[in-house]
Amino acid sequence: MTNKEKLPFGKANFTLMIAGIATILIGFYVMSLDKEEFGFGFLGITLGPAVVLAGFVIEFFALFRKK
Repeated sequence: MTNKEKLPFGKANFTLMIAGIATILIGFYVMSLDKEEFGFGFLGITLGPAVVLAGFVIEFFALFRKK
């Protein structure tokens, strides 16, 4: 058994994980762009959290995807 066979995640899993982390960071950046007081505008209360949630969904699929 080689070392490669012992790894729990494959290249596709790591690629999805990186994409999920990038999506989460983009969502937080979008939330920071909101100019309304306390972030109560469209970017801070609707679009940003939706993008962050999408990032967590990508992370979920990255963890449970088979090799």
